[in-house]
Amino acid sequence: MSGLTVSRIRIGAGAGYGGDRFEPALELVEKGEINYLVYECLAERTIALYQQERLRDASLGYNPQLVRRLSPVLKPCWQRGIKIITNMGAANPLAAQQRVLELASAQGIKGLKVAAVIGDEVLEAVIQHGGQILETGETVADYVNRIISANAYLGCAPLVEALIQGADVILTGRVADPALFLAPMVHEFNWSEHDYQRLGQGTVVGHLLECAGQVSGGYFADPGHKDVPRLAELGFPLAEVYPDGTAIITKPPGSGGLVSLGTCKEQLLYEIHDPAAYYTPDCIADFTGVEFEQLGPSQVRVTGGTAKAKPRELKVSIGYQDSFIGEGEIGYAGAGALERAKLAGEIVRQRLALIGATYQEIRFDLIGVDSLHGTWIANGTGEPYEVRLRVAARTSTRAEAQIIGEEVETLWTNGPAGGGGARRSVREVIGVVSTLIPRDLVHPRIIMQQVGEG
Repeated sequence: MSGLTVSRIRIGAGAGYGGDRFEPALELVEKGEINYLVYECLAERTIALYQQERLRDASLGYNPQLVRRLSPVLKPCWQRGIKIITNMGAANPLAAQQRVLELASAQGIKGLKVAAVIGDEVLEAVIQHGGQILETGETVADYVNRIISANAYLGCAPLVEALIQGADVILTGRVADPALFLAPMVHEFNWSEHDYQRLGQGTVVGHLLECAGQVSGGYFADPGHKDVPRLAELGFPLAEVYPDGTAIITKPPGSGGLVSLGTCKEQLLYEIHDPAAYYTPDCIADFTGVEFEQLGPSQVRVTGGTAKAKPRELKVSIGYQDSFIGEGEIGYAGAGALERAKLAGEIVRQRLALIGATYQEIRFDLIGVDSLHGTWIANGTGEPYEVRLRVAARTSTRAEAQIIGEEVETLWTNGPAGGGGARRSVREVIGVVSTLIPRDLVHPRIIMQQVGEG
């Protein structure tokens, strides 16, 4: 732990997923008076994709936007003493570390300490341990020949240790999303690993921040019902956190969006199965006592989070080769567009039967009519002026998937009148399932390097 407890810290959310906007992070650095900038950029499926990339090239496997994201903020953060924490290390935190060291050197930053947190990759341990797949009831052995990656969700402990060692930038792989934000609190406020009241409250704060712009008005707006100003200039959120774990959620002054009771309540319940038992590696958080108070424009106080002891096992996300998706689309417009699109779909259905196409499942969607909620809800909504037919099937092989889009494309000249804008594609499907393994099978480590060292 650090020596003296500070009176408060300010933590900014620089990104909420891998493809998030870039400029709000710099706005946090320049206007947010933050002490920490956290980028949460790693979804469950993407780490498997990055692992595939790493297997093809050992120098890759980290988030490809790493340098682009950090280029504008690295020097300003260094000059202001702002620490950067991110899971953009993905499947290869050590390679990410080298890229950041190179970037810092190119920007003339001397003495920057960059930590890579490794040890979340647990493929061998998962296979040896076996265990049940949580989603299906199968065993790990049922997937063993198709597994691409197996990554345990680490908690905040290795990140705290990296901060103790003086890290200016921390690059991780699979870490529980709230733990990225919890680590600065534990470090700065000297929280014990058994202080579950504060760990629970800190986890609440981390959960509110982890999706970045969602809590400051993104994914919240509904014109006429929940209006959000200046969404094109959405400011990303920050939390001003105090030693007892209470916090004020806000955003940089002058930025677009809003932080309100509504945005905070919606984000609190986002991706939560049981608000009384939100499992993380650091604790089992209880959100049921959380209270929000609007202090002023885009300033919301959050209190009341707590937790129970940490789980004895860690969740492991397993990426595996699942299938292929073959897809084709074509559009119809004008009078009778709906009937022509329906006929086109029936032609494709019959053609696939005639040529003996094989697939595991298939769907025919009329985009703009029934693609989201099915035919039952869509019936009686009126005749659309334009309709787009989409046919998609899940197959075992790429060749089988290719056939689906080919048949849709042939509607150009072999289907109803007026078809246009046809396109087809094939993509591999990486599935994700979960299992649990004992904590003592997971061994996180910190590799520290400094700009200028070999």
